[in-house]
Amino acid sequence: MDLSVINLETVATLLLLLLIGMGPKIALVPFLEKTKKFPPEQQIAIGRRMVITAVVAALAVFVTGGLLLSLLHITTGAVAVAGGIILALIAVKMALGSEEVVEHLDAPADPDKLAVYPLAVPYLFNPVGITVLIIASESVHTVGSAVLVLVLVLAVGAFDYLIFSNIDKIAKRINPTSLIVSEIVFGVLLTAVAVQLFVFGLRLLGIIEPGAAAH
Repeated sequence: MDLSVINLETVATLLLLLLIGMGPKIALVPFLEKTKKFPPEQQIAIGRRMVITAVVAALAVFVTGGLLLSLLHITTGAVAVAGGIILALIAVKMALGSEEVVEHLDAPADPDKLAVYPLAVPYLFNPVGITVLIIASESVHTVGSAVLVLVLVLAVGAFDYLIFSNIDKIAKRINPTSLIVSEIVFGVLLTAVAVQLFVFGLRLLGIIEPGAAAH
């Protein structure tokens, strides 16, 4: 990820990656399933806590990511490969349908813990977001690029907050059949993103040539 030059393409690419890595789509179905036994006002409270937790975690990862890589002697390529593998596990479950999730996700007694794990992490702030922000942390060398990343993280967080603050209204408008179909389609697309992330990591590690990843 090259943040040395800030242009429209850089902003658009980073925003798209953050929408995948922090946006509401991956978390939406697990959130609805895990909170279905709670009243609407408590659902909203869980959603808001989930978003705030995810944003704080994202900012912490961005601020400390580069330092952690240096201290642990981990390369960005290894992070990308690991992120691709974990994302693939989540995406494949989405692509195969959510029957297993629906069957086993009963609401726990403590909604605060539920909002933090697994809703905030790893569903809302998922492996793509973690990987992108760790790599961005290591790639940022100017104040302008750092501010860009922070602004985009907060913008995506504000979008998430808007969605989950109105989750009671949104849930009423969601068609269960179309939600299942979109979940499967998005799962396939996320699997492709996971593969691309894995290949990107292998390229950074020098295991494959840059030209090989394009074919």
